[in-house]
Amino acid sequence: MERTLVAVFLCFITFSVLANAAQRPVLYIYHDSDYSSHSESAEAMKMGFNSALRERNFEVQGFRLQLLEKDHRGNSNRSLLTMRRFLKDERALLMLGGLHSPPYIKHRDYINQQGILLLVPWAAGGPVTRYPDTNNWVFRLSIDDTKAGLRLVEFARQKQCRSPHMLLERTPWGKSNYQTITRALSKPEAPVTWFNWNMKMNATKIMLREIVSNGHDCVIFVGNALEGKQLVKAVGQTPKAQRPAIISHWGITGGNFFAQVAEQLRAGIDLHFLQSCFSFQQRPHTEFVARVWQQLITAYPDKVVDGRFIQSPAGFIHGYDLGRVLLGALDQISLSGKVKQDRAALRSALENLKQPVQGLIKVYKQPFSPWSESQPDAHEALGLEDICMASYNTDGSIKVLKNQ
Repeated sequence: MERTLVAVFLCFITFSVLANAAQRPVLYIYHDSDYSSHSESAEAMKMGFNSALRERNFEVQGFRLQLLEKDHRGNSNRSLLTMRRFLKDERALLMLGGLHSPPYIKHRDYINQQGILLLVPWAAGGPVTRYPDTNNWVFRLSIDDTKAGLRLVEFARQKQCRSPHMLLERTPWGKSNYQTITRALSKPEAPVTWFNWNMKMNATKIMLREIVSNGHDCVIFVGNALEGKQLVKAVGQTPKAQRPAIISHWGITGGNFFAQVAEQLRAGIDLHFLQSCFSFQQRPHTEFVARVWQQLITAYPDKVVDGRFIQSPAGFIHGYDLGRVLLGALDQISLSGKVKQDRAALRSALENLKQPVQGLIKVYKQPFSPWSESQPDAHEALGLEDICMASYNTDGSIKVLKNQ
């Protein structure tokens, strides 16, 4: 009888807690990302961001925080529709960006003029955070292409690449990388080939044949997983003596890339790519990292491969760190439930973070500051020192290389 009473009491308490949580007002976070063609990166960002929020039980100052998936399918116009819906939603606090840069470059004026608070854990295009006004609403914790090209070219030189050739997607993201890479190469007329999204194998082989015939021994590639797959397969069909090394942006890691090119990589294709300078593969874990990893495998056991790694890990890492930075900023303001007012207060708090925030990549000490032309990196939480090169292990996990 006593056990029955205890069980009834516990059920009552659990029901009361859940009921109270359900009654709390909700603030939404719109995740504007490609859940269709690059679902691995979208899921990783969501997992990382939610892992940070879970540490506060998804609650701040009596409000529940809830992330909503908004699939733009890699289409900038669909992203714009999400932005318009966001502005009409009286419970939408902020937007979390996705993998693709073009939506945030194409609609940068609209984002900032309308006061859309956008936090970016992946999209790397240089112009994304550099709206030329102090009233700047976009904050990034990710690789920044004004620096990424420097690391790519530096690595090409370390590999003693004699004649690099750029292979870039024909988008604002590709064009921003072209400027940075060209400057880093110190060659205003550096050779480049442009390709469109969904590049097919025949077109890839024709481009690669021309690159190789002109004596280029490495390809600096800026594209995503779909086009990266075609490039690796095309290189695999090239005679070994003529195969160029591939030095890639990190976009290839945003989809189901490794599974589709594992055979070629295990056969010796020379592929390296950008990552931020933290990896769960780096052991032993600190107490903090071990706690985050345990939370990850407990919350998302089906996303952990062989109990050791996840797909698109940078998405999780950046999403988690950005979530913790957001919580630090929320601690500095008083939420009113009036979203326009709260967005403005939160934007100001992000630019003036008072307490350091422990993240996976590093401790963030005022990662953002008010933007100005003399401070173009003011809304960038990571610097060149946080960008490393990496390669795939044979099981598909990612090995991050230390900067030399």
